[in-house]
Amino acid sequence: MRTGYHHNCQSTESAVANLIEYIMVSGVCMGLLIVMLLLVNTNIMENPANRVVYVAFTDIGNGVSTRMVDIYSLAPANGTITSKFDIPDEIVGRSYFVEIVSGTTGQDVIVSHGDLNSRISLAGIGATTRGRAGGNTTGAGMNIISFNSTGGL
Repeated sequence: MRTGYHHNCQSTESAVANLIEYIMVSGVCMGLLIVMLLLVNTNIMENPANRVVYVAFTDIGNGVSTRMVDIYSLAPANGTITSKFDIPDEIVGRSYFVEIVSGTTGQDVIVSHGDLNSRISLAGIGATTRGRAGGNTTGAGMNIISFNSTGGL
């Protein structure tokens, strides 16, 4: 026996098997990590943000509808009334679009961004305006609602 020489009980095949096992387990773990990272963005970040945006869109639609009802109830028999109001410029870093459209039961306020939208009935006046209310805006800047006794909201 030589000095400094220690006989290894494991064979060369055993060492290669351990290396292959290590590489395979590491590969499977990395694959699972990549799948998890792809799912985290959708499930943990985008879905809650979309829920917040939808609730905010509903609140904005209700606010615009309420302001339109206020203008309609204060409207003079002959003349014009105008009101300026401000809504948030962005919701969760996203700009949005507000539109008054004719619906099946009257008129609706639609607040939308891409495929995410909220449709709110134009409070108590949607059926009485008979399509006379209309227009659109975005969240940026100051917004105006105007009523003209000859042309509606």
